[in-house]
Amino acid sequence: MIASRPPHPVVLSVGRALPEHHVDQETLIAVFRELWSRKHHNAARLEDLHRAVGVGGRHLALPLSEYPPLDTFAKCNDAWLRVAVDLGERAVRDGLARAGLAPADVDQLFFVTVTGIATPSVDARLMNRLGLRPGVRRTPVFGLGCVAGAAVTARAADALRAWPGEVAVMLSVELCSLTLQRDDLSVANLVASGLFGDGAAAVVLAGGERAVGPGPRVLATRSIFYPDSERVMGWDVVEGGFKVVLAASVPQIVREHVGGDVDRFLADAGLTRRQIRHWVAHTGGPKVLEAFETSLELPEGALARSWRSLSEVGNLSSASVLFVLGELLDAGEARPGDLGLLLAMGPGFCAELVLLQW
Repeated sequence: MIASRPPHPVVLSVGRALPEHHVDQETLIAVFRELWSRKHHNAARLEDLHRAVGVGGRHLALPLSEYPPLDTFAKCNDAWLRVAVDLGERAVRDGLARAGLAPADVDQLFFVTVTGIATPSVDARLMNRLGLRPGVRRTPVFGLGCVAGAAVTARAADALRAWPGEVAVMLSVELCSLTLQRDDLSVANLVASGLFGDGAAAVVLAGGERAVGPGPRVLATRSIFYPDSERVMGWDVVEGGFKVVLAASVPQIVREHVGGDVDRFLADAGLTRRQIRHWVAHTGGPKVLEAFETSLELPEGALARSWRSLSEVGNLSSASVLFVLGELLDAGEARPGDLGLLLAMGPGFCAELVLLQW
């Protein structure tokens, strides 16, 4: 919905953290060739799929040598939890430092992931490590997948409209490498194994009565759910953990819907696409980014940051769009009055739109 009543929440900063273990795509292709060549009848096709996703390298939660022993869901999830807490802490501290705030300033903590599970959740495990106040309101969210970075940033902004004097942190941690299903030779798994990387991002927002600085205001948000689309993207939970569901129809869905959805959203705010100067799109993969460009009739270079992020770190699921937003904030090129649109899509199948103004 369009929230017309100021003061609007403000994005103060985006902290980011990547695992220290970076591996280039050709090295990863060699590892998968060794893993799957005995099972896959066309290893060259597998390599073509991995090279086609436009990823130059990825950061991994663990050194390559530590993946072979992870032969059960429990072992993978134990590794996920250990790394997720460390990486999440780094991202939050980076975000707060960029915003000039301390952990004691945080009033609300949102946490999203789709690559591991934990109770107590990661946000709870960060309370003592970060020195957060006992009264911090925590909201862990699981299952939104790639759309969660945009969707829960929107929900955090919604909450700050109710508490305009507060500070919220929205933390995303995704360790996609720990969800790999080694025995799954489906095209969906082969593509996913070449596309997704690991990383964490933390958006720091302040309510309109608390905010200072040049960050963009969250003017409006919109959630869109596409009927009968539950098998387009997601997980099947199997003995080995999370088995990817990834339909080939995703780019077509983007082409069919996103242009009209964005137009209706902007029209409700009295705007058109031509007035949007900054496009912050989820790095879903080459075909998804091309579909965004086609559907929205974007000028050349409008999604340059998304393409660069895809090449440098891969698709980080919910953290991806936040990495792109962080790069935009760091660039300092947005001027007062500029409009931006943050958009992502994910399991459901659904889309989330966030209208920003500097």
